Formats: sequence, structure tokens, C-alpha cells
Amino acid sequence: MLDERAKLLLKALVERYIADGQPVGSRTLSKASGLELSPATIRNVMSDLEELGLIVSPHTSAGRIPTARGYRLFVDTMLTVQPSQFGAHSLAPDQPQKVLSNAANLLSSLSHFVGVVMAPRRSSVFRHIEFLRLSERRLLVIIVSPEGDVQNRVIFTEVDYSQAQLVEAASFLNSHYVGLALEQVRERLQHEVESLRSEIATLMQAAVVVSSEAITETGDDVVISGERNLLAVSDFSHDMGHLRRAFDLFEQKTQLMRLLDVAGRAEGVRIYIGGESQVVPFEELSVVSAPYEVDGQVVGTLGVIGPTRMAYDRMIQIVDITSRLVSNALSHHK
Repeated sequence: MLDERAKLLLKALVERYIADGQPVGSRTLSKASGLELSPATIRNVMSDLEELGLIVSPHTSAGRIPTARGYRLFVDTMLTVQPSQFGAHSLAPDQPQKVLSNAANLLSSLSHFVGVVMAPRRSSVFRHIEFLRLSERRLLVIIVSPEGDVQNRVIFTEVDYSQAQLVEAASFLNSHYVGLALEQVRERLQHEVESLRSEIATLMQAAVVVSSEAITETGDDVVISGERNLLAVSDFSHDMGHLRRAFDLFEQKTQLMRLLDVAGRAEGVRIYIGGESQVVPFEELSVVSAPYEVDGQVVGTLGVIGPTRMAYDRMIQIVDITSRLVSNALSHHK
């Protein structure tokens, strides 16, 4: 356990390093901490912190920088978050995908790092379906999910349907099957095919197949904004290897999805610091994330990805406010 003096010095060192990005020496630390300690005493405390794996001396520098363990101790026990400065922002209820895109842009613009939003899993239930005749044996199927997502699919049929037949088929589906999963609709249609005119039954079965594909396909699972912001971060611009690994993460998305999925199982804002666990794959990256909800149920995760040297108090506010804005926008979108 650290005594109060060591905690104060570690807190001052982390805050100074986050602000300046330079290794912190004993003289700077003495001024930053406000403690009236001799340089020799400060050097002794820093030596103890280094032995504990909380700080490290890079190369031949006389100063020290925090390690992942040092950041974690700072975040868990020393971080104080002031009342939010970001309450003036809003996300208007709109198409769900647009809300998520706007949220990623907001996270990026406020943090000056990378904003990421994991899209909700799409429902396999439909709220409304329509058919529109485009040309001979060519139809447009319009499917609306309970969340308000609209999917359009063109299908080709063996026979030519009149618009009146299309209206009849859509009315039957909307009257009898709304609220059911599409797999259930498909099963029920197979059993009820005898009571329906064969051409209408065939049309509805084809529509259910294409609707199922449209609603359950993943699409943009992760919305990312502001990757180029990392080019302006000195921690990355001085090391192309770090930058390349970060861009690979955004490009592949699989690892990013896994990371956000883990974060989504936690409550409230969570901080994942690179180098301390298997969650964040790179030492130089940290993630501040929070789940968002629709009508009280967690459906996705959003967050900020940036360098380990980031202003965590500010990022917590940004992520917390944005998750609330997204939850409100999606819950009000009916």
C-alpha cells in the first residue's frame, strides 16, 4: 500500500505527464505536487514507485512516466471528475443508423481522438412490410423493424403480380404476423399454405426469405469516426509502428467488436488501459467506454479510443454524456 505522500506524488506525476507528454523529473514533481519535500526525498519516493511497477524511466532520461499499472491506480483511486461541461450537446431522434453515426462524430470531435459506436444487433422481427411492383416479375420489398430501421430489397418472381395482389399479400402479413420472428413466420406460412391462394403464398414465402436476410445481416457493426486524429498525437506520430497497429485495429474491426462486446457487459463508464490486460491489444492504446440503452435495455456500446496518455476525467464525461444522448435519441425514436 502507498502512503499519502506517495499517492500525491504519483497523482501529480500522472497529471503532469498527461498534460505535457514529457518524462517528469523530481524538480518538476516538487512544484506540481505542492509538497515541501527535498529533491532527495522525492527521488526516494520515485524509486519506490518504480520498484512497484507504477512508473518507469524511459531510456536515459532522468524523469519518469506512468506505466499501465500506474495509470490504473490513478484511474481507480485518484481520478476526480468535475461536473460536465458538455451538457449543451444533443442528438436528435432520427434513423437509428444516423444517430449512431452522429454519436461517433460527437465522440471524436469532443475528445480529438477516435469515436466508436457498436450498432445494436438487428431484430429478426418486422413491424411492417410492403410490396411495390417495379416492372414485370420484379418487386421491391420494404421492411420496417421495430427499432425503425428500413430495409429495401428487390426480388424477382416466377409470375407477374398485380399491385392489387401485392397489397393483399402485404395486408395479410401485417395483420397476422407482425411481432413474430421471421423464422416463426416462415414456419407458419408452410402450415397455412393450403388456406392461401398458391401464388400469394409463394410470394409471401419469397418475401420472408429476403426479409430475413435483410434484417439479420450485420451491415455496419461498428461506426468509427476520427481515425485521422491519431496522426496529430505525438505518441503515435513519432512511431509509425504504433500508428500502423492502431489503423489495423480499425480496419479489421473483429478485434474492435470483441473489445466493445466485453465493455458492453459492464455497467457505466469503464476504462481499459493498454498493456494491463488482454482486452486492449496494444500498450499504447486506451479505451473509455460505456453501454447505451433502448427503453432501459442495453443494446450496444460506445467509447473513445486514444493514447494511454489521455485526460481520463474529460473522456469519462464525454463518453457518459454521449451514451445518455444515444439512449434518449433511440428510445424516443418510434
